[in-house]
Amino acid sequence: MNPTPVWLLVLSICAGVWSVPIDRNGDNQETKEEVPEENVDTGLYYDRYLREVIEVLETDPHFREKLQTANTEDIKNGRLSKELDLVGHHVRTRLDELKRQEVSRLRMLLKAKLDSTNTQSLQMDHSSLLKQFEHLDPHNQNTFEAKDLELLITTATKDLENYDAERHEEFKRYEMLKEHERREYLKGLDQEKREKEEKRMQELKEKHHQHPKVNAPGSVAQLREVWEETDGLDPKEFNPKTFFKLHGEWRLFFSFLSFSMIRKTFLFLLRPVLDTNEDAVLDEQELEALFTKELEKVYDAKNEEDDMTEMEEERLRMREHVMKNVDANQDRLVSLEEFLKSTEKKEFSNPREWETLETKPAYTEEELQLFEVELKDKEEELKRKAENLQQQQDLLKERGKALEAQRREYQQAVLEMSQRKEQQAADGQPPAGPNGELQFQPEAPKVEDKDVKAPAELQGEAPNHLPAEPPQNLPIHT
Repeated sequence: MNPTPVWLLVLSICAGVWSVPIDRNGDNQETKEEVPEENVDTGLYYDRYLREVIEVLETDPHFREKLQTANTEDIKNGRLSKELDLVGHHVRTRLDELKRQEVSRLRMLLKAKLDSTNTQSLQMDHSSLLKQFEHLDPHNQNTFEAKDLELLITTATKDLENYDAERHEEFKRYEMLKEHERREYLKGLDQEKREKEEKRMQELKEKHHQHPKVNAPGSVAQLREVWEETDGLDPKEFNPKTFFKLHGEWRLFFSFLSFSMIRKTFLFLLRPVLDTNEDAVLDEQELEALFTKELEKVYDAKNEEDDMTEMEEERLRMREHVMKNVDANQDRLVSLEEFLKSTEKKEFSNPREWETLETKPAYTEEELQLFEVELKDKEEELKRKAENLQQQQDLLKERGKALEAQRREYQQAVLEMSQRKEQQAADGQPPAGPNGELQFQPEAPKVEDKDVKAPAELQGEAPNHLPAEPPQNLPIHT
C-alpha cells in the first residue's frame, strides 16, 4: 500500500480540524485571529488613526491586492496612494468619516493647548493651526483623498525612523533620574545606614550580573535555542527557512500546538506548504518576540535587582542589531530572501559575544551632571510658579474677606433701615432718609379741611364795605 495517500488524508483531516490557513478563506480567518496580537502601539500620536485607515483599506479586495504586491519604493514615493481612486464607495465613505473624526480630535487638542497656555483668541484659525500636523491635508478637512494617504504614509515612515532614537533618549533620562534619586536617597541617611544601604545595593547589582551567557540576537545559536526550547523541535533538524515561516505567517497557528510530538508531526506534514510560499515577512514585533528566551536569562520581574524597563531597552537593542544586519532595503521588514542571505554571513555562525546593558552604561558622568542641573532649574521654576500661585491664592482670599465684610455691612445697614422704618411707622413720624433726615411729602387734601371750611361757605363771605371801582374802558357818549 502506498503511504502517500494516507498522509494526504491525514493532512486534509488535520487541516479541517485545526483550520490551517492554506486557502483564501483560511487566510482571512488567520488575519482575524491575529488582529489582537498585531495591535502594538507604534508610539505615534496618530497611531489609532493610522491603524483604522489601514484596516478600512484592507477591506477592499483591489487595494489589498495592490498592497501585497507593492514594494517599498511604491509605498514611499506615493504610487500606492493613487490606487485610492479605485476603491469601493463604502470604503471612501468610511475614510471620510475617519478623517473628520481625526480633524475634530486635533481641534480639541489645539484648544486644550491654547487654554493651558492662557492664549486668548476670539478668532481662531483652525486651518492655519492644523498645518503643524503633517499626516493629513489641512486644506481639505471633510474628505479623505489620495494626498491624505500619501501624507499619512510618508509622515509615519519618517516618524517611525525617529521613534527608536526617541526611545533611547527617553531610556537615558530614565536611568539618569534613577541614579539621581539613588544619590539623593543616600545623602539623607546617616553614615552607618548609608554604608549599609550601599552594600545592599552593590550586592543586588552583582547578583544581576550573574546570569547565563546571552547569545547574539539573530545568530544560529540564538535561533536554534528558540527552535528547541520555544518551538519544542529537535535542534539537529534546525532549518532557517522553516524557522522563518513558523515565526512569520504560521506563528499563531503553531503556538496552539503545545506538545512537542504534535508539533513535530505537523511540521513534517506542512513542510511542503512552508517551502512553497516565498511571500512571508517578519516585522519588528515578530523579531522582538524571538528574543524573549535570551532576555529571560537576565531579567525576572520577581527579582528586586532586575528592572523591566531595562529589559525592554535590551529588546530594542537586539531588534536594531538584527535589522541592521538583515534588513537590506531598510523597509523595517525582513523578507525570506534577506533572512536566508544573513545566514550565509560569518556573523551568523561565529558572532561576537553580546554585550548587555550593564556592560555599556547609558550615560556619562558629564551627562548626569547636566541632567541634575536641568532638574534643579526645573525645580526652581516649579517653586517660583508655586509661590506665584500661593500669592494669587492669598490675594483672592483677601479680596474674598473684603467682599464678605462689605456684604455684612450692607446687610446690617438694610436691617437697621428696616427697623427704623418700622419704629417710625409705629410712632406716626414721617419716614427718614438713609442719613436719618426726615422726608416730607405733600399730602392730599383731607376730608377734615372741607368740613372746617363748610360753615364759612354756609354763612357767606364777610361783606366788603370798600367802594366799588368804576368800570374802565367804557364807551364815551356825547
